Amino acid sequence: MVTQSQDLDLLLGSLGSIGEVAITVKELFSSLGVECNILELDQVDDGANVQEVLSEITNQRTVPNIFVNKIHMGGCDRTFQAHQSGLLQKLLQEDSTYDYDLIVIGGGSGGLACAQEAAILGKKVMVLDFVVPSPQGTSWGLGGTCVNVGCVPKKLMHQAALLGQALSDSRKFGWEYNQQVKHNWEIMTEAIQNHIGSLNWSYRLSLREKTVAYVNSYGEFVKHHKIKATNGKGQETCYTAAKFVIATGERPRYLGIQGDKEYCITSDDLFSLPYCPGKTLVVGASYVALECAGFLAGVGLDVTVMVRSILLRGFDQEMAEKVGSYMEQHGVKFLRKFIPVMVQQLEKGSPGKLKVVAKSTEGPETIEGIYNTVLLAIGRDSSTRKIGLEKIGVKINEKSGKIPVNDMEQTNVPYVYAVGDVLEGKLELTPVAIQAGKLLARRLFGGRLEKCDYINVPTTVFTPLEYGCCGLSEEKAIEVHKKENLEVYHTLFWPLEWTVAGRDNNTCYAKIICNKFDNNRVIGFHILGPNAGEVTQGFAAAMKCGLTKQLLDDTIGIHPTCGEVFTTLEITKSSGLDISQKGC
Repeated sequence: MVTQSQDLDLLLGSLGSIGEVAITVKELFSSLGVECNILELDQVDDGANVQEVLSEITNQRTVPNIFVNKIHMGGCDRTFQAHQSGLLQKLLQEDSTYDYDLIVIGGGSGGLACAQEAAILGKKVMVLDFVVPSPQGTSWGLGGTCVNVGCVPKKLMHQAALLGQALSDSRKFGWEYNQQVKHNWEIMTEAIQNHIGSLNWSYRLSLREKTVAYVNSYGEFVKHHKIKATNGKGQETCYTAAKFVIATGERPRYLGIQGDKEYCITSDDLFSLPYCPGKTLVVGASYVALECAGFLAGVGLDVTVMVRSILLRGFDQEMAEKVGSYMEQHGVKFLRKFIPVMVQQLEKGSPGKLKVVAKSTEGPETIEGIYNTVLLAIGRDSSTRKIGLEKIGVKINEKSGKIPVNDMEQTNVPYVYAVGDVLEGKLELTPVAIQAGKLLARRLFGGRLEKCDYINVPTTVFTPLEYGCCGLSEEKAIEVHKKENLEVYHTLFWPLEWTVAGRDNNTCYAKIICNKFDNNRVIGFHILGPNAGEVTQGFAAAMKCGLTKQLLDDTIGIHPTCGEVFTTLEITKSSGLDISQKGC
């Protein structure tokens, strides 16, 4: 039986100038995950005779001259027309002996989006999803990191902290209450887990409605086009597919020190923790670390953050330091330039008591501290090393575990693709994975050519004072465009809601980075303030449309809002003028 990857012959050669046309056709088949047998007519001794025979068979002398499953397709235009109509995809699937058109490994946001879109397009699709329990035994249902142990519970716990702040502010607005206000961790986590459970169920229902086969098993390649699925009872079943999408995501990293996996938790465990964590040490300076530290402090806990080097690596460092400064002013303690070397259990309990020994990154100094909970948030590792990729030759970055792909999300093995956090050099964001997954399915099975745009993707860090951004950090902008080619407009501002409550004037901050030699186009957008995510989303759309400083100046602001500050920016960093605010 001839496999699909061998079913296509693409005949071309300089006897009938290829030019860019043949390259375009080859790119099309590459995007479809199909290997071609290519005969270059000017590189074989009897090329002219071959062309004569082809002319007699096909009545076509030009190249490329394409056959699919022994059926003559024609040249470039006819091939692309067949692709647009779906005929090409149908021919490629004919006589297939595979169980499925597509198997997606991983039931997170990107994998589910790809699977459901492929099913909508009429393909036979399977999703394999299995959550290996954390060292503390935590597991969860369908939906991946975002739904279960990421964006969703994080934002809800952030909201719990914001409500606590609102209670404090409310007295200044005339609200009187005598009852003692305290936070109940168990009630919060139960409500959040109930919501997550409803999301898990809705994902399963959606897959069922679209006739996607969902198997709660761990997927591992055993040979080309074949995967082994192992369920929780150790039972194994093998499946084959014409194409595969790897969407296995990432899991939290551990320190590799005494006591870390035995006694520490990660974000995998925190959101369903059945007891209040008490006095907590958060190890790390990632957005996960600062978000968790922020909402834990916001619900009234004693929180310390241990930082090895800088805050929010990869983000604008001026904004990162302002985030940290705000947190410090509001009760979060920071231990800078230290790393843990040992975690020891002093008492068992819920929570228990742990001793942490840490050493300085700049000298021989060591310190000790006693905490109820130690939360590790030092980064995440791609879940790619135990799924058999080496058996089918898929290359990964040996250091990071990330998978290099082309601009079609295609790996070095043509029938294998990847989306989401496992991609090398791409943003680790849920909406990015969803967009990439949908577009991939449409290219593979729907005759579409649109690729995922990874440029100017907005994001928000949900720290106590939210930080939203889109485009380049100031450091990256200087690296790419040179400082003398940039103009940075910035200001501090005081949200009206904060004035009566007497909260932190000259703390919220906004800045844009403009390319002076590209019509003052906005290439970096940054805001530190309430509802930063909501503000950033709209400006991100404007940046996609080529937002310039003049367009911002010409836009009428909505008063009184935080977002309007971007329509009245006047002071540049280069001017050195004071940006502090004297009123509202």
